[in-house]
Amino acid sequence: MTLSARKERLDQLLRAQGRTLVAYSGGVDSAFLAYAAARALGEDMLAVIADSPSLARTHLQDAVTFAEEQRIPLQILQTSEMERPEYVRNDAQRCFHCKDELFATMETFAAKQQFQTIAYGLNVDDQSDFRPGQLAAKQHRVAAPLLEAGLSKADIRELARMADLRVWDKPASACLSSRIEYGRPVTREALAAVEQGEDALRALGFRQFRVRHHGEIARIEIARDELPAAMTMDMFSRLTEIFKGLGFTFVTLDTEGFRSGSMNSSLPGQGLIKLLS
Repeated sequence: MTLSARKERLDQLLRAQGRTLVAYSGGVDSAFLAYAAARALGEDMLAVIADSPSLARTHLQDAVTFAEEQRIPLQILQTSEMERPEYVRNDAQRCFHCKDELFATMETFAAKQQFQTIAYGLNVDDQSDFRPGQLAAKQHRVAAPLLEAGLSKADIRELARMADLRVWDKPASACLSSRIEYGRPVTREALAAVEQGEDALRALGFRQFRVRHHGEIARIEIARDELPAAMTMDMFSRLTEIFKGLGFTFVTLDTEGFRSGSMNSSLPGQGLIKLLS
């Protein structure tokens, strides 16, 4: 099936869903889904972004700005995953509890506003990654139209580029909690340290990076093509000053560079992935 045919299939699926809420984060997948749903459904769709301490303010503002640019109806809902002990303890199922909170909140809103469907931006490639949030989506019967249309990450980026959406090449970015090592409780203080550290890296001109929180240690991942700019004595001094100022005792630069989901490498075995998928 051609990319054009897969896009037409997506439009058909969206029109068949009726009044739809789209779980929207501002990343390319959810942004393209919200854009496509707005074009297919008009006033019968609403993008919903969940606001909580795990969402960086820069990402929230960019998501809001994109929705305004594309005239996508948007609602910001407050979620309370930080009040869930299962989420705060930060084990391998943290993402499940986050998505369970999100979809439960959206279900309540959908019932009040008479929306028929909740959809999210799962794509074909996501099935091969460790994403326990997918189990929460299944339990809440959340639609995955990008997946059902057979669209991969590359397909979505290409369709977004063809639609002249500025997010088409936006780097992937998970929630701030994903930066905290498993087993270390998610706290507002830790989230704030990660957010401020990543804001500082962005201000230094880096584009794709993560700040990984290992207690006293800040482990900085920067995309390999950007690493040369980080590996100077002057930059070492600046990074040390920034991250020690945020409360870290040790500051490390990861020589493997940025890897999406690198925290998952600490999980024991691969059976857990199958159990939660």
